[in-house]
Amino acid sequence: MDTPFVYDKYVTGKNFIGRKTECMILGNLLKAGEHVSIYEPPKTGKMSVIHQTFYNLKNEGYHFMVAFVDMLNVRTLSDFLLKFGTSVMKSVASTPDDFARIVSSHLDDTHFVFDRVRFMTCGEVVSLNWEPDRNDITKMMELPVKLANEKSLPYIVVLKEFQNLMNADEYEDVFKIMETQMKGRDRSNPHHATYLMSGAMVNAMKFIFEEKRYFYRLANHVAFSPVDDKEIIEHIVKGFLNGMGKSFDRNLAMGACSLFKSNLWYMNHLAAICDALSKGFVTENMMTDALNSMISVHEPRFISIVNDLTDHQLSLMRAVMDGVVKFSASDVIEKYHLNSSANVRRVKDALKKKEVITFNEKDEPVVLDPLFEYWICRYYFEIAE
Repeated sequence: MDTPFVYDKYVTGKNFIGRKTECMILGNLLKAGEHVSIYEPPKTGKMSVIHQTFYNLKNEGYHFMVAFVDMLNVRTLSDFLLKFGTSVMKSVASTPDDFARIVSSHLDDTHFVFDRVRFMTCGEVVSLNWEPDRNDITKMMELPVKLANEKSLPYIVVLKEFQNLMNADEYEDVFKIMETQMKGRDRSNPHHATYLMSGAMVNAMKFIFEEKRYFYRLANHVAFSPVDDKEIIEHIVKGFLNGMGKSFDRNLAMGACSLFKSNLWYMNHLAAICDALSKGFVTENMMTDALNSMISVHEPRFISIVNDLTDHQLSLMRAVMDGVVKFSASDVIEKYHLNSSANVRRVKDALKKKEVITFNEKDEPVVLDPLFEYWICRYYFEIAE
């Protein structure tokens, strides 16, 4: 059934809410051939923004090619190079002869081959006949530029979960080769290749782009602002009224926005459950039941998170829930048994590596998952509302 409350896939068109400014900025950068980084927590609309931007560009008459490289399960350099080559080649070709020509023309003098048997048995477009070296990395990363020139079209390569490349021991080699190619780009050539590096592990992406400063002044960071609560509430209320002829109180919607920190994925999930529970009017009890249903789904994940935390990490999380922002103050260290300011730094770093919290430009803690923040506050620490 068609529903306005989509939470199981990215959205475009009429179901796309907010983020118009981000789409405009991203579209302008991509048209100018600028490389882009996006790092926001999971389920905050990264892929919806990217796809909506592509939708907008096509409507404007901008012609381009695009490849999506999903790096979710990348653990080694070979994993990355083969996924990269497969995604790029499949975006411009479809037959075995085409794949064989691209490999022989653009990946010559490398360890990459097109194996027709492997292609027929497991769909592998490009294979390796030896461990990859720096020349292999260089030639593979040049492939989008060569195909852009060959097709006379700009090429956008979306690297999803880009931070996972750091699982490979040779990730620094890849970064440095990418940087060299970015710096050496011929800006007079309109048939450029552009990287859009997206990741949901916020602190890992910050490590790449902000701490280690890879791609410094080579990639533009597009940060997401919170979607306006009024726009979300209007989306929920109109979705119930126009789609199902049901009524949803605006005050209830406002309370849900506050709880979920305006996270549209959680809001749509809640609305979808409320829709299933209601016949004409969504009551506060129904919304409470929907919230409990969501918690029951996510609770095993939340329990796994807290079980992985040390006593000191849990103590600092309790301080975060209590609204503390200056963790190295002597009274805070004493109250939460954090031992020392040096230990506080270690605990903060550990929580960042586990992607539980991040810190904003004021060094204030931000819990990355709003439902986890609600759960750990109410159910784990049992802090009264």
